Amino acid sequence: MFMCRYVATELATDITVNVGDIKFYLHKFPLLSKSAQLQKLVTTANGENGDEVDISDIPGGPSAFEICAKFCYGMTVTINAYNVVAARCAAEYLGMHETIEKGNLIYKIEVFLSSSIFRSWKDSIIVLQTTRSLLPLSEELKVISHCIDAIAAKACVDVSKVDWSYSYNRKNLPEANGTESNLNGLRNRSVPKDWWVEDLCELEIGLYKRVVITIRTKAILSDEVIGEALKAYAYRRLPGFSKGMIQSGQAAKYRSTVDTIVWLLPAERGSVSCSFLLKLLKAAIYADFGDTTKGQLIKKIGQQLEEASVNELLIRAGEGETIMYDVDSVKKMVEEFLMRDQIAEIESEEGHEVQEMRKPGILSDASKLMVAKLIDGYLAEIAKDPNLPLLKFIELSEMVSGISRPAHDALYRAVDMYLKEHPGISKSERKRICKLMDCKKLSVDACMHAMQNDRLPLRVVVQVLFFEQVRVAASSGSSTPDLPKSIRDLNNGSQRSSRSTTTNTEEEWDAVATAEELKALKEEVASLRLANGRNGVDKAASNKLKGMLKSKKIFTKLWSSKGEKGEKSGSDSSESAGSANMEEAKSTPSRNRRHSVS
Repeated sequence: MFMCRYVATELATDITVNVGDIKFYLHKFPLLSKSAQLQKLVTTANGENGDEVDISDIPGGPSAFEICAKFCYGMTVTINAYNVVAARCAAEYLGMHETIEKGNLIYKIEVFLSSSIFRSWKDSIIVLQTTRSLLPLSEELKVISHCIDAIAAKACVDVSKVDWSYSYNRKNLPEANGTESNLNGLRNRSVPKDWWVEDLCELEIGLYKRVVITIRTKAILSDEVIGEALKAYAYRRLPGFSKGMIQSGQAAKYRSTVDTIVWLLPAERGSVSCSFLLKLLKAAIYADFGDTTKGQLIKKIGQQLEEASVNELLIRAGEGETIMYDVDSVKKMVEEFLMRDQIAEIESEEGHEVQEMRKPGILSDASKLMVAKLIDGYLAEIAKDPNLPLLKFIELSEMVSGISRPAHDALYRAVDMYLKEHPGISKSERKRICKLMDCKKLSVDACMHAMQNDRLPLRVVVQVLFFEQVRVAASSGSSTPDLPKSIRDLNNGSQRSSRSTTTNTEEEWDAVATAEELKALKEEVASLRLANGRNGVDKAASNKLKGMLKSKKIFTKLWSSKGEKGEKSGSDSSESAGSANMEEAKSTPSRNRRHSVS
């Protein structure tokens, strides 16, 4: 069904112009006097339809042709940011150049673009958006490039000269709660450096990429501002991205957008936050990117890994994986982080001598400590996965083992969590994972927990008792009492040849001292801790530890069949050391009285 358009005049129309499903009944003279294309079409037309032409392929369709037709008739036409590109392309199609008539439509539109549109921040963005539906002609006419140049120039202008309207999230401004305002709210506050980023989020990814590239080539804005622009665009254009949640069915959209954002990321470290990079990585994994893009993100994350949080590192493993989290990616991040601290060696040969110059790594102790704590916390989370292989846990932990941290409580929690969720691991595996932590670096609370922990190997419990005794003695100013030989051997990992002519590694790890020796040790620790409590040092913890050491529950497994066997086969030297400790305890009435206090 055709719709008709007529021009209001007393003269009969003599040409019909078909544009899609609309027929325009017009007059040849005003049209042909300004349009070279209509002249050509009318001249070549013959037969019964000589007065009818079809231009259904005109850019912009009927609405754009109507603007051109009204101009030919001398009528007033309204051109704005929303229709100017369509009118320009339609005029080009109709050949409305200056060679046909002076002051023709193409000239008028070009003047309007340069004098009005390209001087307006928001109009330039609107016009750029409309060019997509008019490709490739809008590109050939350089409307797109002119828009991009105008937008980039305004984005790079000194903020003190920004006096036009722009979109900005008011919640980020300290003046947002003020009551005084004026038109656009611009004059009463300073303009932020990233004032332009939200308006550009309206552009589709292809045009956005070209605008950002043009802005960067001007080398005026900092990488941090460019990074903020990329973050704002991702949050606006990718549903669920800000919350780290990828909506189903959006893989294709994510792939194009994320790939472009990663390509646009500034090379400077810290230009975008580690949190943003991790969100990009999750999106890249979801959209099934290649290893190149994911590798670029992992490298950037590793360079500022100290900024990450445990929750951000919990990246779900890909489809088909048996484990819950992508541990391998985190390992690569840690590798990249540690590479920053590699010692640079520069060799220079002078004569027959080779001189080696070394410079320290660039990582600060604080950064390394933050990463070590981060990985300890991450290990505690992934340890909850019942399918996590022990080797992955150990390898990741060992990567940060060279970073000294004042306490190993977080690592202890991770080890304990793994033992809890994987009760079926062998003794050798239990031994290997427990070697990751240093018992000397456990806090009092962690020691209390460890001494009641049935999941720990017996030797670990003894080590905890030993180092707690040393710590108590040091804090009280006392000398460390002599330990029974069997406990020293167990703690130092030496071979206990006096007990047996053969040594079994597994038995050595789980072997325990005699009941008397352990009893002497626990009484010594409790006595020293209680003494500290009387001196006003950590009294609450002292009493708690004393009560725990007196509890039979802690030593139930220590006094197991192995312990009984140890009593029967213990060497004379071990027994004498144990007896000496007991006699020493008995010969000190004040210590016995302190021990009896509950």
